[in-house]
Amino acid sequence: MTSISNTSQVSPRKGDTDGRPATDAYDVSRAHRPLPVWRIAAWLILGWICLQAVMIVALNDNFGWGVVGKYLFHPNILDGLTVTLGLAAVSMFLGILFGLVIAIMRMSPDRLLSGFAGGFLWFFRGVPLLVQLIFWYNMSTLFPEVRLSIPFGPDLAVWETNSLISPLTAAIIGLALHEAAYMAEIIRGGLLSVDHGQVEATQAFGMSRGRSLRRVILPQAMRSIVPPTGNQFISMVKATSLVSVIAMSDLLYSVQAIYNRTFEVIPLLLVAVAWYLFIVSILNVGQGFLERHFGRSERGAVEDDVKAEEAEV
Repeated sequence: MTSISNTSQVSPRKGDTDGRPATDAYDVSRAHRPLPVWRIAAWLILGWICLQAVMIVALNDNFGWGVVGKYLFHPNILDGLTVTLGLAAVSMFLGILFGLVIAIMRMSPDRLLSGFAGGFLWFFRGVPLLVQLIFWYNMSTLFPEVRLSIPFGPDLAVWETNSLISPLTAAIIGLALHEAAYMAEIIRGGLLSVDHGQVEATQAFGMSRGRSLRRVILPQAMRSIVPPTGNQFISMVKATSLVSVIAMSDLLYSVQAIYNRTFEVIPLLLVAVAWYLFIVSILNVGQGFLERHFGRSERGAVEDDVKAEEAEV
């Protein structure tokens, strides 16, 4: 016969650790995180390198810091800065507007619209921005006059191209069309990131396509659109420096006009660098604010999930 042992297995009590009594558990009253030696060493090395770099630049008289301070708030420099900011803002606004239209056309089931949008993206993303600016500036060599006329009828109005395409007009057209090509893909990617169920829900409620795009789809897509759009705006501010080749009096052109007279090239370039860095810093702050603003719904959903888990516990 097989005998059955009467020995019973004792299950660990509540508070025991791996079957041991609670009194045998590890003493964690003096537990502490280990000292991050390698992290401290890395901070010290990087701090020493940064300090040395700052000292080398600050104590080098060849940089001409006195000249930098002299021209930093020069009226000509401030006028060029105003032109740069205005040009970047107007071109970015038009680029976003045209980019939205191109993105919608690119997503259209109509082959004509999607084909036109594809050709637009192919051309304006393929041709360098500098070439586009020079092309628009010299448009009068191809079309001396711009005519508004009835098809197969008389001319209603005639303008000289040189009077229409000034350096400012050429800069805005070139920058806006170039930016529209990139913004179209950014906006299209943001729209595609929205769950298709949201589109079906708007159709079920009887909303028109334009209203659903404006009220439901775009607000959700903004979480994906804002970060790359901020980067594009920063790139736009820096790209305005290219308009100096068409005699547009932006920040870089104003700096060049001064150092062509004084031959103080490096200090004047440092003035431009300082202002570009200041503008980019302000834009970074604004981009962070917009990202937090459009990410409120996602953060709220995460907080609700956390509260629900805590309530279950």
